[in-house]
Amino acid sequence: MKRILITGAGGAASLNFTRSLRMADEPFHLIGADSNKYYLTRAETDERHLVPRAHDADYVPVLQDLIAETGAELILAQPDVEIEVLSERRDELGARTYWPSARTVRECQNKFATYRHWRRAGLRVPETRLLRTQDDLERALSDWGDVWLRAIRGAAGRGAFHTSDLGQAMAWLEFSGGWGSFTAAQYLGPDSVTWQSIWHEGELVVAQGRRRLYWEFADRSPSGVTGITGGGVTVTDAVVDGIAERAVHAVDPKPHGIFSVDLTYDQDGVPNPTEINIGRFFTTHLFFTMAGLNMPYIMVRLAYGETPPPIAQRRNPLPAGLAWIRGMDKDAVLTDVATLESIDGALARRRTRLFQPAAV
Repeated sequence: MKRILITGAGGAASLNFTRSLRMADEPFHLIGADSNKYYLTRAETDERHLVPRAHDADYVPVLQDLIAETGAELILAQPDVEIEVLSERRDELGARTYWPSARTVRECQNKFATYRHWRRAGLRVPETRLLRTQDDLERALSDWGDVWLRAIRGAAGRGAFHTSDLGQAMAWLEFSGGWGSFTAAQYLGPDSVTWQSIWHEGELVVAQGRRRLYWEFADRSPSGVTGITGGGVTVTDAVVDGIAERAVHAVDPKPHGIFSVDLTYDQDGVPNPTEINIGRFFTTHLFFTMAGLNMPYIMVRLAYGETPPPIAQRRNPLPAGLAWIRGMDKDAVLTDVATLESIDGALARRRTRLFQPAAV
């Protein structure tokens, strides 16, 4: 039986990874590790172990000891901060990993670095500038009218703020400690799509597109971006596929591992890559598993040097229009766009019956 260590085991993304493997065609012994004792109690693994935080000096030694003690053969880390640390010390861990090179991990975890790769590759991206001084910010506002501020590192929309007001922007950067670590970019719009993919030694194994319907708790964030997808829908779009693949190859000519590309649509309807979540699945990947595409199981088989389970096609094997609706303390629902549209239609018909006078 394969023995797999899952870090951040009590977080939503790792829970969905655990649940995906529980749905696979073979059993696993899953070892959960988390740096938060409260989150650890939520882990759905066979074992649970508290570990230090990733940047603690004891983190890697404790993980090494845990790997030796439990016989863990493969590590799956979901939190970016843990991937950052473990990627650099992968050769010391004593267990398998399934990541691209350490250089690729570093580049993808720096949004300004990936922007520069994509700009050089000729991809359409929003113009982006590193903010070191007030003059940098003033020039960006003067050139574009409004700006999208965000931290170059971090997930879940960290530091994201949209404004056309210099005073607001200055206050946000001061509050966030953002000088030198934030960028300003041309604002594109609210519509986005994610393209989650698995690669093996330069070859695409499988990829699936998903468009976000809305952010959960959007009304509680200054930017409206929370990093918590409330609803998503599967998409099949050759344009998205092509741009996402070019974005991956621009940062790594021989990709290996998990590359989840986020793209935002500009005013012309063209998806612009904005970041790559590297070495991990996006939080809602259980959506794909429930729909019939178990990407965690595919990745595990590849990490062990085994043939992955059959896949209908490499790009977008799931039918378009499947929807996944989720939220805090709620069971997620797998449905489809037609059902959601029928709900809108029922209300529209009721309003017509109640409020529009009958024809004479």
